[in-house]
Amino acid sequence: MTTRRVVAFGGGHGLSASLRALRHCAPELDLDITAVVTVGDDGGSSGRLRAERGGLPPGDLRQALVALAGDHPATRRSAGLFQHRFAAADVPPSAALDGADGAAARADGLAGHAVGNLVLCGLMELLGDPVAALEHAGAMLGAVGRVLPMSREPVGIEARVRGADPAAPDEVRTVRGQHQVAVTTGRVESLRLSPTAPAACAEALAAIGAADWLIFGPGSWYTSVLPHLLVPQLADAIVSSPARRLVTLNLAAEKETLGLSVADHLAALHWYLPELKVDLVLADAKAVGDPEPVERAAESLGARLVLAPVAVVDGTPRHDPAALGAALVPVLGADR
Repeated sequence: MTTRRVVAFGGGHGLSASLRALRHCAPELDLDITAVVTVGDDGGSSGRLRAERGGLPPGDLRQALVALAGDHPATRRSAGLFQHRFAAADVPPSAALDGADGAAARADGLAGHAVGNLVLCGLMELLGDPVAALEHAGAMLGAVGRVLPMSREPVGIEARVRGADPAAPDEVRTVRGQHQVAVTTGRVESLRLSPTAPAACAEALAAIGAADWLIFGPGSWYTSVLPHLLVPQLADAIVSSPARRLVTLNLAAEKETLGLSVADHLAALHWYLPELKVDLVLADAKAVGDPEPVERAAESLGARLVLAPVAVVDGTPRHDPAALGAALVPVLGADR
């Protein structure tokens, strides 16, 4: 069986769904999987660690590692530990907890942190290199693929948003930070990174150059998918790679993409990387509705639209990894 090298781009739950789907392609396909993950998160546990310790925000990296964790019972338990999130401790006031020690205990610095975030933060400090830290964490989890950051340095995500303030619906203002962009109620008109040209992870560039397939989405379009196209070295590698390219579309709009049609999501790829050519666009027929505008948008990228039932059956806008994997098998397994 021919091994196919697949590089999946994204972050958070969307990339996790894609990676789980790729795992479902076995045993029909022999895949060598690499995840390239955004490093712009500044919310929640990741944001706290990024602000307090520096270094890369670990949350999206952790989720990708867990999605690729091995099936041995011990590694499944380790994956569960990585996902375990500390609840706030119920610390009763007492004489033994007076003063600064008592205040620190009641503040409970662990509350809200995922164990895997702390492990990755510790490994990055211990080993001095995020790629080495991710390799070690992958070994701990028996990962069946590789997880890489898109850059070894954290980035900021900024957007020009129209109507970010509901009281001024026509005003355009800059919204800073991945979390704030993700939850904005306005319409994102443009996106940029800070710094504008972060150095791409060298190992990610090598994986892109050696890939048979590059997969974009599903995921938060402005904060997980498009940032990869804004890293100049990554963009150049994506355009020049001999790999075929697949875009998996989302099942529903999120806050950051309210007002964007399904076809607009594809147009955004062209807007931020005009040289990008795509071979296939995979979408759920129910989510697409009228396929004609999406077909035209796909064709403008050089792609063919493939419709398949890839959503969970309960009607919520989530991809079913098994169904998405079944749809990917004939696509990734096809000869050129």
